[in-house]
Amino acid sequence: MARPAVDRVGRRPGRESHPDRPAPLTGPHWRECRRDTSPRCENRPVTSNDDASERGHPAPPGTQKVAESTSSTTSELFFDLVFVFAFVQVTTLVTNEFTVHGIVNGLLVLAILWWAWSISVWVANRVRADFGLTRAAVLAVTAVLFLLAISTRDAFEDEPGGVKGPLVFATCYVAVRVFMLALRWYALPEMTVQDLVVLTLPLLGGGSLLFGAALVPHRVFDIEWQANLAQTAFWGAAVIVDFGLGMALPARRRVLSARHWAERHGLIVLVALGESIIAIGLSSLDVPISWWLLWASALGLVVAAALEWLYFDVVALAGEQSLRRCPPVRRVDLARDGYTYLHLPMIAGIILYAVGLKEVITDAHGGTRAWTVDGLELYTLYGGVVLFLLTHIAFQLRITEILRTIIWPRLAAVVILVALIPFTDGGHALAALGQLAVCCVGLVVVEVIVANGQREQLREAILMHRATEESGMGTGWSHPADM
Repeated sequence: MARPAVDRVGRRPGRESHPDRPAPLTGPHWRECRRDTSPRCENRPVTSNDDASERGHPAPPGTQKVAESTSSTTSELFFDLVFVFAFVQVTTLVTNEFTVHGIVNGLLVLAILWWAWSISVWVANRVRADFGLTRAAVLAVTAVLFLLAISTRDAFEDEPGGVKGPLVFATCYVAVRVFMLALRWYALPEMTVQDLVVLTLPLLGGGSLLFGAALVPHRVFDIEWQANLAQTAFWGAAVIVDFGLGMALPARRRVLSARHWAERHGLIVLVALGESIIAIGLSSLDVPISWWLLWASALGLVVAAALEWLYFDVVALAGEQSLRRCPPVRRVDLARDGYTYLHLPMIAGIILYAVGLKEVITDAHGGTRAWTVDGLELYTLYGGVVLFLLTHIAFQLRITEILRTIIWPRLAAVVILVALIPFTDGGHALAALGQLAVCCVGLVVVEVIVANGQREQLREAILMHRATEESGMGTGWSHPADM
């Protein structure tokens, strides 16, 4: 039987007149999908050549392939809960050695944890994580990941009286990677031996360097600072190898569900923001309750809430819609650049903000008037928010051209925050937090005012697309297997 024809936006005849279906988002703001690596996507028909490999292989026993309408599963949410603890451990690692070197080490650990999480998302976007054998495999990986999170605090030091922390971290990380590679090999029958080799190379390279960081420096160098510097160099090389080879080598990747992909990255941003709230609570445990402390905690929460608004209000939805309008084969570059790469510095910015906030609140001393903020405390507090805003701007530019008007207020907020740093250095901590909160909330208000009409229209259209997808009426993009 002949496949029904599709119109310019990928809909079958007779479906476009449904009264509840939103009009497709078209116009100059939506990018056009091309054969190169540029992030240009628009409404277009899906041809028989699109993603043919996904339709030609049945799912192995105990697995189920992801559909376009698939969203995040409870198994994945359970998996992500481990990262709440992992991010807390990263914050603890940095605050235990609150120096430039300690911050660099913390960011390197965060990058390794992020890569383990990202690989799980790439796999979960091809095969459902809550079905049969896959669910059991994800739970097993979660257990190993939890051990990895436990060892995060000692990833660079061997505490006396226990097992070697750096070696435990390296072993657990390699185990997580091997688990995910084995699951990918079993669940995706279209993988070839060449694909397996390509995916194994960064695992071997990065894993070997982590083991080298655990075993070599303190045996080669007698001077402590030299050994620590060599250990950091090993970690930096591991991150470069994992990130560089992991995405540069030609492995066949797909993003089958734009909704699932965007949801998972939104959830990990929430996890990081949740860690900043936990940092407020944990840092206040050893400080007597005072009005100073309560005000500081409230202002810290206001900043976290403003960052949540800035991420989820419009741009996260627009990013999902941009992915949705490309077929799975052509989404890979957008997913890699906009999410796998650019979301890491976003998370790093939130973690740095949490570190600075924890240091500020810990130094409250019961709320004295001598409670000041300076040096690294101020740089991490303000710098974390600046890094988040700059990366979010880059994300928006990479994945969508919608609401370009809100980029300028964000750049202005970045300039203001950077300009405030020298005037705030050595000032009262509560004033520094107040300035940061006012700047972030003011940015939210300005964005709502500047782009209110287009913002509301866009939100309504995208949310209606989600609603029609959930009700089974489609979204204007049809997967070839559904035709």
